[in-house]
Amino acid sequence: MVTAKDKLRELLSKGMDGIAVSSEKADEVSTEVNGIDDIETLAGPKPSIYSGEASLYALRVGVELLAAGRADFLYLSLTDYMQHKYAPEAPESREFYRGIDTEVGRLLDLGAVVGITADHGMNAKCNAAGEPNVIFLETELAREFGEGCRVICPITDPYVVHHGALGSAVTVYLPDGVDERAVADWIAALDGVTEVHTRESAMAKLELPGDRIGDLFVLSARDWVIGRTPEHHDLSKLEDTLRSHGGRYEEMVPFLISEPLKAGYAALAKGDPRNFDIFDFVCNGIQS
Repeated sequence: MVTAKDKLRELLSKGMDGIAVSSEKADEVSTEVNGIDDIETLAGPKPSIYSGEASLYALRVGVELLAAGRADFLYLSLTDYMQHKYAPEAPESREFYRGIDTEVGRLLDLGAVVGITADHGMNAKCNAAGEPNVIFLETELAREFGEGCRVICPITDPYVVHHGALGSAVTVYLPDGVDERAVADWIAALDGVTEVHTRESAMAKLELPGDRIGDLFVLSARDWVIGRTPEHHDLSKLEDTLRSHGGRYEEMVPFLISEPLKAGYAALAKGDPRNFDIFDFVCNGIQS
């Protein structure tokens, strides 16, 4: 397993018996923790996590492990820094994807069957002037219903340069005594909001775990994000325009496999496979 971000490596490698390293902490590996004691000799010095190179490095490590006979099954996870920072047609994006093409080509040359997918899409979240379209929902709720409503942004992580902890989905916890229906209807009428779900609706329609969300779950439009309060989001950390994800408009992702599929899996591919199905397709669906 090679990830760009170390937080994902920590989550996914718990209890794992094998190699698990990240671009972010490629200089801190040990056999005890990571299953290998040196990565930088294989792939060079670790890159900045705030770079496209963090993703290319993860791919490069995978290539080198395969070439060295250290792996027979690879899970390589990239970071979305470049997609947050640049539109798809930007020269920087094109150069980045050329780099991905190069490393995927190296995997294919080594005889690997390659499956490629993503966890989400990405959209610009700005107005015509390039300024972020942000609903500070906790602030608005306090103004309308008084203090006590709490907004949680699931996108929040330490990598604030990517997105400023602003995405197109939030969950809302309501204080006792507040009319849930009245709050939901009021939120639904806000500019930029497209859906407001109760906990039960979010569980049924969005497949969310009921014990990990609030009373309401809110989604925003293609070009909007939702946050807590201005104090909770330092937009000065954003390097350029705001590009983010989390809503309905970022659900479509690529699903690419390097080999022809068996008839049954080819039929499934014409339906609506989901990103996690890539493992089944690659392991079981390839023509022999």
